[in-house]
Amino acid sequence: MQSSRARSSVKDDKDGHLVYWPGYVMGARYKIIDTLGEGTFGKVVEVKDLEMEHRMALKIIKNVEKYREAAKLEINVLEKLADVDPDCKNLCVKMLDWFEYHGHMCIAFEMLGQSVFDFLKDNNYQPYPLEQVRHISYQLIYSVLFLHDNKLTHTDLKPENILFVDSDYEVVSVYNGSKKVSSDKHDLRRVKRSDVRLIDFGSATFDHEHHSTIVSTRHYRAPEVILELGWSQPCDVWSIGCIMFELYLGITLFQTHDNREHLAMMERILGPIPYRMARKTRTKYFYHGKLDWDEKSSAGRYVRENCKPLLRYLQSNSEEARQLFELIARMLEYEPSQRITLREALKHPFFNKLPPHQRLGNDRPRCNGESSGSRERSHSLSR
Repeated sequence: MQSSRARSSVKDDKDGHLVYWPGYVMGARYKIIDTLGEGTFGKVVEVKDLEMEHRMALKIIKNVEKYREAAKLEINVLEKLADVDPDCKNLCVKMLDWFEYHGHMCIAFEMLGQSVFDFLKDNNYQPYPLEQVRHISYQLIYSVLFLHDNKLTHTDLKPENILFVDSDYEVVSVYNGSKKVSSDKHDLRRVKRSDVRLIDFGSATFDHEHHSTIVSTRHYRAPEVILELGWSQPCDVWSIGCIMFELYLGITLFQTHDNREHLAMMERILGPIPYRMARKTRTKYFYHGKLDWDEKSSAGRYVRENCKPLLRYLQSNSEEARQLFELIARMLEYEPSQRITLREALKHPFFNKLPPHQRLGNDRPRCNGESSGSRERSHSLSR
């Protein structure tokens, strides 16, 4: 009797995570089935809604003030997106419910598959086929353009925040002529459907809101963010360029944890950082407008040996691969004002071969410019 009484009281662990177990019922409604993932913010669990009889993903935020406040901001963004796009035609994850449970903010979402990152990792970092790179990239651009049109910047775009709707896969054996390249153990997984949804709006920022100095996960962080020159929607475009490279090659473009080294990698891959940006930054990474970087140091050797000019990463001479890299290069323009916009990116020749059934909403988000009514709704989003 005593153990069941102890179990019935709500407890947190030392980090602020809710202590739960399979079968634990929250608020007499949500029965926890399994843990799906964990992050700095808390945990994501699979639950069964006992009222509606369906399964959902429930994000249980740590019982910590700063994460609780961040969750409230995310809920605010998700509610406003739902006002403008109730049917989720713009591919942002659908929030089904939210509530507070003993100090934990909880957000319920539709159940989705693996992230494009986890699928890549489980596939031994074998890259996606080019037609899937095209489809995933197109959907990502389309979805983030919807945010941009509604005065939002996502600020944390990365492969972990792009989820397959369904990550079922088939196993493909790879052959090279008559000789098999991979053993059975390393047969490749190929996702059957490359439909995706964008998740994690915890850092999404409206144009009129305070802009944190540093945003984005390191590897996808734009130069203007590192140089503390201020940022807006173009920083998302930079992140998408990095993601498209990773989908195509299976490797991270900027594999580093240090600002100066990150800038040195950019210069090795993309050429020198513009003098205007070097002169304007108040950071201490430049000397007389040039990156203060010792190429003969061990870090210098590491960058030289592990990075090369962007076009040298091309895996084939096909027109499609060249188009992909031309688009990536346009997304990785140093100057935010020179970077391609997502509306322009959707019209890039790389997407010409996208089959008609994969195209969305006449190739443009539906929220702005269709009628005065829809314009008013999208403008009200940022109020």
